[in-house]
Amino acid sequence: MLRVEGLKKSYKDFEVLKGIDFEVPKGCIYGFLGKNGAGKTTTMNILTGLIGFNGGNVFYDGKSFKDNKRSILSMIGYVPQDPVFYGYMNAYEYLKFIGGLSGMVELDIKRRSEEVLSIVGLKEAAKRKVGGYSGGMLQRFAIAVALFNRPKMLFLDEPTSSLDPQGRMEILSLIKELKEQGITVFFSTHILNDIERVCDQVTILDKGVVLVSDELKALKDKYIKPIYDIELEEPCEEVAAKIKSLEWVQNVVCHNTMMSVYVSDIEASKTKLLGIMADSGAAVISYSLRKSDLEDIFIRLVNSDENL
Repeated sequence: MLRVEGLKKSYKDFEVLKGIDFEVPKGCIYGFLGKNGAGKTTTMNILTGLIGFNGGNVFYDGKSFKDNKRSILSMIGYVPQDPVFYGYMNAYEYLKFIGGLSGMVELDIKRRSEEVLSIVGLKEAAKRKVGGYSGGMLQRFAIAVALFNRPKMLFLDEPTSSLDPQGRMEILSLIKELKEQGITVFFSTHILNDIERVCDQVTILDKGVVLVSDELKALKDKYIKPIYDIELEEPCEEVAAKIKSLEWVQNVVCHNTMMSVYVSDIEASKTKLLGIMADSGAAVISYSLRKSDLEDIFIRLVNSDENL
């Protein structure tokens, strides 16, 4: 569906994107993950035609973006991080406005307005002024606007970042529904839990460089490792040094009396770790196996240390 090859973007001497590569398969929810300032929005603005780029290329369905920009833009929809509308209009009026700009006849505008408002769950609020919508309703309406011209691919830039928990769940549920309708969703965010909830594939971007790009399941299989969190009565440095020398221990991180033990062999750790702790004479206050998640992958990669 979308292929990015060696994409570069600079502002004078500041290189925002340093030759990034990734590929988005058709019909998936693609997570584009990174800290604020990583280059996510710059990438989104390039892929949606809002700004140019200095090097590399972008391909949609095998067509070069440089050579087919007009036809490609008709295939995509875009919801910016902070969508802005004419607040004095209601939803029907605004959709009629954008439909008119697209050259649609009035009957088709009415029909499509009903369809997109139904998709995003705003039919009951369609006659209310958009300026009175809540944050979650505004995001859903922005998606309705982006869907109006029946895009094959939808770009969402931080769609849940400013929402309350209920609003976030509504948007994530809607993203899943869009995938079921055959729309490819490119979902840029810094919220790791949202990526885990809905995405099929993930690219992690940091300082303009792609750290990793793969299926979410493959990333978890490769990077998520068992972690034991142990609290001691005394500072943990001495016992940590002993544990770190074991062949099935990949790393030990100490913070005063708290110790996190990263292991490569879960079975060996289950049968041996507590015994080693007892033999060392360390007084254990608490001992638990942490359920690792995407946050652990993100921290390891961004810190350039897979064992942290």
